[in-house]
Amino acid sequence: MTRAERRVASPRVVNIADLRRTAHRRLPRAVFEYVDGGAEGEVTLRENIHAFEEVTFRPRNALFLDRCDTRTSVLGAELAMPLLLAPVGFTRMLWPRGEVVAARAAGNAGVGYVLSTISGCLLEDVAQATLGPKWYQLYLVGGREAAEATLERAQKAGFTVLAITIDTGTFGMRERDIRNGAGALIGRNFPAKIPHLPQVLIKPGWLFGFVRDGGMLTLPNVIVPGRGPMFLAETQAALSRSVVTWSDLRWLREAWKGPIIVKGVLTGDDARRSIDEGAAGVVVSNHGGRQLDCVAASLRALPEVVEAVGERSVVLMDGGVRRGSDIAKAICLGARAVLVGRAYAYGLGAAGEAGVTRALQILRADFERVLKLLGCASVAEMNRSYVEVPAGWQRAGC
Repeated sequence: MTRAERRVASPRVVNIADLRRTAHRRLPRAVFEYVDGGAEGEVTLRENIHAFEEVTFRPRNALFLDRCDTRTSVLGAELAMPLLLAPVGFTRMLWPRGEVVAARAAGNAGVGYVLSTISGCLLEDVAQATLGPKWYQLYLVGGREAAEATLERAQKAGFTVLAITIDTGTFGMRERDIRNGAGALIGRNFPAKIPHLPQVLIKPGWLFGFVRDGGMLTLPNVIVPGRGPMFLAETQAALSRSVVTWSDLRWLREAWKGPIIVKGVLTGDDARRSIDEGAAGVVVSNHGGRQLDCVAASLRALPEVVEAVGERSVVLMDGGVRRGSDIAKAICLGARAVLVGRAYAYGLGAAGEAGVTRALQILRADFERVLKLLGCASVAEMNRSYVEVPAGWQRAGC
């Protein structure tokens, strides 16, 4: 057993919060808080978690269930449980070849992996690493020509679904990153100009792996015509210049030959517009509380979106999922599956592939236990009758 495997195999690592603490001990402050933090006052970041606490269960007792069927399918992807790893940028900062090892762990667990445009690994390498379903998430950094070339590569590599993120009209104000100098970790002058350099030097294990891995200097999946891969240091400015609009969905439907989902939907109106523009599904998401602060928690927005689209599309959600009970509540409220970001990123930062594997083991065991305690034999049987939603969540038309 490797040192990383021993780190997360400890009997003290029993939930995602334990993986978070383990990652906190291993990572420099700037890296950990890049994952852990949110925008501005982090109101939405906190509300994403609090919303799950407000929903209560209505179990069916006096039932014996020897086993429960946790399988489901989403847009042609067969999943061992209703979960995919969400697109998380810069994961190569957390562990060498971060996207590759996370995708491999997802495939081994029978769940899907969504690769971010802001990846430090070639999409072909990520595709080759996993046996599970793989989707590609798109930002328009680099422009339309660069995006079209990337989508062609992704389809050839076996990515089956395109996730288009629409909630990045500009870069969110992430105050922790500014204080900690996180941007210097992806700059061209690493490590000479890192603010607060001691935070890196006191984490020699992380530093050795990061430097040996080559650091993170470019986006290998964003090839700027006539120039080459985009530098990561350009990402923030590029995102602000590359807002996805409804008109972009029209040429994207022509460029991508498979299903498209729209990620970053919080209202029924945007959900309906997404479907009208040809999306096969939507992801109810507030970007993990990292973009516009003080918007609704994703779980709270979920019923409105489900009501708005009816049977016209698949609805997924992300934001605040830390336990199997959170997955169950989202499914009961109409999500086909959830995407988890921080939950697996903590595992990746704690122990690489072993940490992601442990995170997925925890969530699966939680989810199976909750199904049995609910008296629900399968994901297919889950519905709103198993949960109680606060009256204050109800909106006109929902």
